[in-house]
Amino acid sequence: MSIPSWNILIVDDEPAFRRTLCKSLTVAGHAVEEASSGGEAIDKLAHSSFQFVLLDLNMPGMCGLTTCSVIRSLAPRLGIVILSVREKEQDRIAALNAGADDYLTKPFGLRELVARLHAIARRIQTEHEEASQILRAGEIEMDLHGHSVRRSGEMLHLTPKEFELLAFLMKNEGSPVAHTTLLRTIWGPSYGNESHYLRSFVKTLRKKIEADPAKPAYILTEPRIGYRFANPNGAELHATEELSDAESIE
Repeated sequence: MSIPSWNILIVDDEPAFRRTLCKSLTVAGHAVEEASSGGEAIDKLAHSSFQFVLLDLNMPGMCGLTTCSVIRSLAPRLGIVILSVREKEQDRIAALNAGADDYLTKPFGLRELVARLHAIARRIQTEHEEASQILRAGEIEMDLHGHSVRRSGEMLHLTPKEFELLAFLMKNEGSPVAHTTLLRTIWGPSYGNESHYLRSFVKTLRKKIEADPAKPAYILTEPRIGYRFANPNGAELHATEELSDAESIE
C-alpha cells in the first residue's frame, strides 16, 4: 500500500525547530513550507493548498490560539496539530476549543507525529464520506446515513421501502429507471412484473414529498419505461413528466 504524501505548513517562530522538523518531514516524502508567524501562515494558506498545519502556541503578534481559530474558519477540513511546550490540561482544552484536531507536547518523536497525522487524515476522510451521504434536490434533503428525509426542513415519515425507493431514484437523478429495475432492486430478484405494486408505492411517496401529487415535480413518469427523479432547480421539465400513474406500463 502506498504511503500518502502531504503538503504541510509548519508555523513556529523558532527557526531551528522549523528547520529540523522540515528536514525530517521532507525526508519522509512530504512537501513542507514554513511560516514564522500567524499572519504569515494565513497569507500562505490563501495562496497554497495544505493538508496539515503544525502550529506553535507561543508566537509574537497573533498568538497560536487566535491563529488556530482563524485557520479553522478559513479551512474547515484542514488538519491542525498544535506543537507546544505547554503541558497543562487547560492549554490542551483551549487549543481543541479553538479548532485544533490534536495537541502534541514538545519534544516529540517524528513517528508519533506522523501517526497522529494519519489518524486525523482518516477521520477527515470518513467525515467527508459521511457528508456525501446527504442527497438534495429542490426542497428535499435525504440523509442516507441518518435514514431521514426532510422537505423544506420538515421531517417526512417514510416506510423502509419508500425510503429505499426514493434513495434509488435520487441517486439516479435525471435518468429514467425501468419498472423492472426498481422492483428487482428494492423488492428482490423475484419481482419484475408487479407494475401495480410499484405504482401504489410511487403514488404514496408522491403524496409525501410532492407539493401537488397530481402534478409531480420530483418523481416523474416515463411512459412505458418507468420513473425519473428530477431536480426542480435543475433542467426544465419535459412535457411527459406530468403524466399520471394511470399511464399504462408495458
